[in-house]
Amino acid sequence: MTLTSTRRRTAAAVLTAALLVPLAACGNDDTKKDTGGSTASGSASAAPAANLTVLAAASLTDVFETAGAAYEKAHPGTKLTFSFAGSQELVAQVSQGSPADVLVTADTKSMDKVKADTTTPAIIATNRLVIATGEGNPFKVDALKDLADTKLKVVLAAPEVPAGKYSKQILDKQSIAVKPVSQEPNVRAVLSKVELGEADAGLVYKTDAASAADKVDAVEIPDDQNAVAKYPAATLKDSKNAEAAEAFVVWLSSPEGQKILQDAGFQKP
Repeated sequence: MTLTSTRRRTAAAVLTAALLVPLAACGNDDTKKDTGGSTASGSASAAPAANLTVLAAASLTDVFETAGAAYEKAHPGTKLTFSFAGSQELVAQVSQGSPADVLVTADTKSMDKVKADTTTPAIIATNRLVIATGEGNPFKVDALKDLADTKLKVVLAAPEVPAGKYSKQILDKQSIAVKPVSQEPNVRAVLSKVELGEADAGLVYKTDAASAADKVDAVEIPDDQNAVAKYPAATLKDSKNAEAAEAFVVWLSSPEGQKILQDAGFQKP
């Protein structure tokens, strides 16, 4: 091999190496971008796949069915099973050790009763009461004071139920004495009584009345006469899917979760 040939080969090698350096650098940048994109995309569905059981207040029935479908779509492999009841019933289930992953109540006092069994709760929404009447408001109920009319069949949630506690609170505040024809185990049962015509009026959450807008009318209660219902959500410490459960709780406070709640009439935390 001649000296000239050797020099040509060396120059070619140097040139090739010089060309490869920027290409490698570009490749590294692209890799970083792809990885970053995957991480950002993955963060929305970072929760591990799991079958989660969520104990939720009865007033969340409709909105959580919508939220659950949206969450499962965004988190393939995750299955949400909801158990709806009055908050006092849910608390009893937790205290008795019923297997579940997440608890969402309609008041903070109920959640406080099982604070030893949950992680720190987060308020995901608020709500207010309205007077539910039959469609067209046939008895012309216009205000809380009208519920004192003994000719009206009024139904309320039981005193141990959050909706019942809120109802008592606002009625007592206005010194209004109401003798309900029945006291129901959850707010949805109150709504059902009015829907079926078994009661002329009842106190329910604004979102409950909205869910049955084709069957009942809702009479607004002024804020200064009303009560604010707060909905705390927490992961149960005994959950076998703690990471996935916590991810769902966090998602409820995310922009997507909040939009679904607020579209259903729930108010900001």
